[in-house]
Amino acid sequence: MAILIDSDTRVLVTGLTGRIGSFHAQDMMDHGTNVVGGVTPGKGGTTHLGLPVFNTVKGAVAETGAELVVSFVPPPFAADSIMEAADAGIKTCVCIADGIPAADMIRVKRYMRRYKSDRRMRLIGPNCAGIITPGQAFAGLMPPHIYMPGRIGIVGRSGTLGYEAASQLKARGIGVSSSIGIGGDPINGSSFRDILELFEADPDTDAVVMVGEIGGPQEAEAAAYIQSTMTKPVAAYVAGLSAPKGRRMGHAGAIVSAFGESAQEKVEILKESGVTIVPTPSAFAQSVAQMLN
Repeated sequence: MAILIDSDTRVLVTGLTGRIGSFHAQDMMDHGTNVVGGVTPGKGGTTHLGLPVFNTVKGAVAETGAELVVSFVPPPFAADSIMEAADAGIKTCVCIADGIPAADMIRVKRYMRRYKSDRRMRLIGPNCAGIITPGQAFAGLMPPHIYMPGRIGIVGRSGTLGYEAASQLKARGIGVSSSIGIGGDPINGSSFRDILELFEADPDTDAVVMVGEIGGPQEAEAAAYIQSTMTKPVAAYVAGLSAPKGRRMGHAGAIVSAFGESAQEKVEILKESGVTIVPTPSAFAQSVAQMLN
């Protein structure tokens, strides 16, 4: 396998019985994901899409052995669903919802710190497209047909730009080991560095494409890790080169407020760290091919 999910991973869907949860859970199952059940409080003991429905994540884990939760719970209740997954001993939680209040996410981060590192849940998102290991399984919103199995990792704040990278790579005959959308909110679960560490340790990944954007320090932190530790080549695109300073653009985290947070500054920092810069969104495959030669 590559990272975070494969065909054996036992996946639980919170918010399964809702319209959005139902649609994407069915798509996940149609493409090989081992979905073992769902959680909707008050509907425990019923079935939906042929899957058992439970009232709590803890009860679902006890019955199904689920390891990964993908949450389609609406924003007002999403923080509670994340903390419930952490309390149930889930290894990885993928939170799709956008618009979760920052105060709620601060509460989530503090709650997760209660657990020792060997038991602490890994959170992907919120406001993310999810995770996929092509040809095996995915958890989230990814369109699986644009991904070809291979040995290039993708990690990005933007789901659509991650799709663009995967589609271009496939058209050029270059496959993807895993693709991880970390989300565009200012307070998220996993950073670029967190995912780069997983790709660095993964024997099935030879190189990584990183999709960044204006706002926040994560790309600079990733650059420091790449320069000091990473042995695999990295290509990066940073969205927002024309964005005016101080104006929010797209994602909640995409606002420039300090040095090193503009797209141009991030490009320079990454370039100085030995990263291959992807100049435009149409040049992902070309840049990766040149980097690998």
